[in-house]
Formats: sequence, structure tokens, C-alpha cells
Amino acid sequence: MTAVRIWVGGARPRTLSAGLVPVAVGTAAAVGEGAQTAWWRAGAALVVGMALQVAVNFANDYSDGVRGTDDSTRVGPRRLVGSGLVEARSVKLAAFAAFGVAMAAGAVLAAAAGWELLAAGAVCVAAGWAYTGGPKPYGYLGLGEVFVFVFFGLVATAGTTYVLLERLDWFAVLCGVPVGLWAVSLLMANNLRDIAGDEAAGKRTLAVRLGDRGTRVAYMAVLEASYAAALVASVTGRAAAAAVVGAPFALRAVRKVLRGASGRDLIPVLGATAGAQLASGLAMAAGIALT
Repeated sequence: MTAVRIWVGGARPRTLSAGLVPVAVGTAAAVGEGAQTAWWRAGAALVVGMALQVAVNFANDYSDGVRGTDDSTRVGPRRLVGSGLVEARSVKLAAFAAFGVAMAAGAVLAAAAGWELLAAGAVCVAAGWAYTGGPKPYGYLGLGEVFVFVFFGLVATAGTTYVLLERLDWFAVLCGVPVGLWAVSLLMANNLRDIAGDEAAGKRTLAVRLGDRGTRVAYMAVLEASYAAALVASVTGRAAAAAVVGAPFALRAVRKVLRGASGRDLIPVLGATAGAQLASGLAMAAGIALT
């Protein structure tokens, strides 16, 4: 593998939809409210979202690697530190660099839309690092799903709308619910695959706590709830229900999960889940913006 491919793989491109979708939906919500603003803010918000996702991915790689959570028995794609492909210090610096990009773009947005955004950004960065880093990482306590729902769902979606309208919009918060649930489903697909390794390493993810069968059922329930939440958001008269466009991707992933796919057979499930998140989110954004 070339150095470029190694680093791109470490950034986990399949998960980047978690940074894109909330910005798209949040921007659409602002468009529907007749936002009259400098639209470069949406681009800056996208930089924040994508950079945070990459930063969290590198931070997790570093923290799990130095703790020994990722070892040679890992089923999924190789991690940079755990596999020995890259020195831990380099991955840590990459995480800090990505956090720095997010903070720089966030500071520009704060200068334009309100300095209170700096506090929100600081919380996001701290939560991203503490997910698997620090003395008591909450990702090891089964709280990872709470993190992604709040920060890659509610906060990212409503926050994007906020920087465009310069006020909190409750419709955007409502839209953040299905967006957050799609992010949760992505994490659950990943953690279902890693149950055995995480349990052996003492990483008590929600998947480890629920067990194999419980996680499969919960994964299906989360995806079902995401589309139900999109339908609820449509009650406002905005076409958030357009999210069902991505349902075929979700159905394909759920079928594999419920039929007992395990080990490496679950790797395509992560891709299908990301596909569902991306297709559903972009369709939802289009529906909202056009109504």
C-alpha cells in the first residue's frame, strides 16, 4: 500500500457521510426558511463537519491503538496504529490537525454568525477526543451512540441552520433526529462486526452490552425509527419524507444483518448503511429545500 492509500484508509471514507448529511439537511432547512445570507457559510459548515469526522476517526485509531484494543485479530479494515502501519504519534498529530481545521473553519463562522458558536465547537472537539481518548473514554462504556446522535445529528444539523439563519430553528432540530439515527446505525454496523474483539479488549460498546442478537434487532429498529422520524418531520408541511429514497439501501443492509452475516461479511453492511445514510439524507435535504 502507498502512503496515500494508507492515510486515506485511516480516514475511513465510508463514514464521511456522517459529516456531509447533517450539513446538507441543515442548509436545506435554512433555504426553506427563506435564508438571505452569505452562502459561503454552508461551505464552511461542511468543512467543519467533514474535518470533525476525520478527526474523530484518527483520534479513535490512535486511542484504541495505544490501548491495544485493535490487534491482529481485528475483523474490519486495518487500523493505522493497531496494525503498525503508522506510528502512534503521527496518527495523533493527524487527529489534532483535523481538529485544527474544524476549529479554524468554526472560528470563521463564529466571527460571522455569533461568538457563542465557539463554545459549541469546543464541546464538539472535547467530545470527539473523549470518545475513546482520555482516562475514561465514554465509548468504552456503551455511550458512543449517544455521542453520534447528539453531535452528528442534532448539533450538526441545527448548528448548520443556525449559522445561516443566526437563530435556532426547531424544524432543523426535528430533522436532526433522523439524521442522528442514521449516524447511530453506521456506528452500530461497525460495532456489530467488532463485538468479539471489543469484548476481549474490555471495550464495552453498546453492541457488546446488547450481545450479537440484541444488536442486530436494535440496528433494524434504529433504521426503522429514522424513517419514521422523517415522516413525522413531514407533518410540518416540508417534504422530509423524501428520505425514503434511501430505504432500499437500508433494506439491503438489514437483510444481511438479520440473516446472520458475521465477521468480514459485515464489512459490506457498513458500506450499505453509509449508502442509506447518504441517499436518505440528500433526498431529505432536496425535499425540504423544494417545499
